[in-house]
Amino acid sequence: MERYVLLAPAKINLYLEIIGDRPDGFHELAMVMQTVELSDRITLSTLSTDTIRVRCNHPEVPNDESNLAYRAAALLGEKFPKAFARHGGIGIDIEKNIPVGAGLAGGSTDAAAVLVGIDMMWKLGLTRIELQSLGAQLGSDIPFCISGGTAIATGRGEKISPITDLQGLYVVLGKYRSLSVSTPWAYKTYRSQFESNYVREEASLLARQERVHSGPMVAAIAQQDGETIAQRLYNDLEKVVLPEHPKVQALRDACAACPEALGAMMSGSGPTVFALAKTLEDAKAIRKTVSSQIDDEDLALWVTPLHSAGVRVEKL
Repeated sequence: MERYVLLAPAKINLYLEIIGDRPDGFHELAMVMQTVELSDRITLSTLSTDTIRVRCNHPEVPNDESNLAYRAAALLGEKFPKAFARHGGIGIDIEKNIPVGAGLAGGSTDAAAVLVGIDMMWKLGLTRIELQSLGAQLGSDIPFCISGGTAIATGRGEKISPITDLQGLYVVLGKYRSLSVSTPWAYKTYRSQFESNYVREEASLLARQERVHSGPMVAAIAQQDGETIAQRLYNDLEKVVLPEHPKVQALRDACAACPEALGAMMSGSGPTVFALAKTLEDAKAIRKTVSSQIDDEDLALWVTPLHSAGVRVEKL
């Protein structure tokens, strides 16, 4: 039996701008995405039957065909039927450490790990670009999760342009365990409220995308300037999610008010909030302060450093 163990890291958005609508019904986005070290552990193993089997230690994660990890394996089986027939079925075991429904790409990074792992297991020899192209068929975040690090993401989020890796900073992640935010709801609500601001002309759309590449956030990352990065944190979806979820707003405010925090923001469509910190000690101080100010057993807090890679093999 062949067996691969991979680490599938979470991501946060340092910048998320909604530019306009796309013909495919998604939104045209410009984002700066960042990998953090908090990771799921994915174990892939060959099975004696020609089936795909998913198991997860978290009760809210589906073990059926709706799981993105399952769909990633099924996609490779469809694209490479001879390899599937030769190597047999795939067992996928997910040790869930990334909070579920958190806006941290937990499902997407698990799927990315499955693509990377099966490529090695079946000796397909796919390039990173080929793996990202396959991942884009399943979800917009998967291409970034494969490569990780620090990158600009455009299109619906699947077009990845790596930039200078941001290093040395820590994040405190905060999420209410029982609270989740529907990503389709967040984008639909944003459209209903702010569609009049959407860019319509292609030239203007490209100019807005280019503005992110040459903008102050990317410049601050190139200079490893944590204070300026914190000042430039931006997420359009806060405009609709925070008014709807006052607990998330209060968590964001509590993180931002900590003297050790460089800045704080909601990640993606939420409801996770993150605070940036210069050191591990500062991050632990933020966690302690927020935990004491918000006395709620439903609130979970994690401290994790930024990371410069996406999916990686833990051991063979």
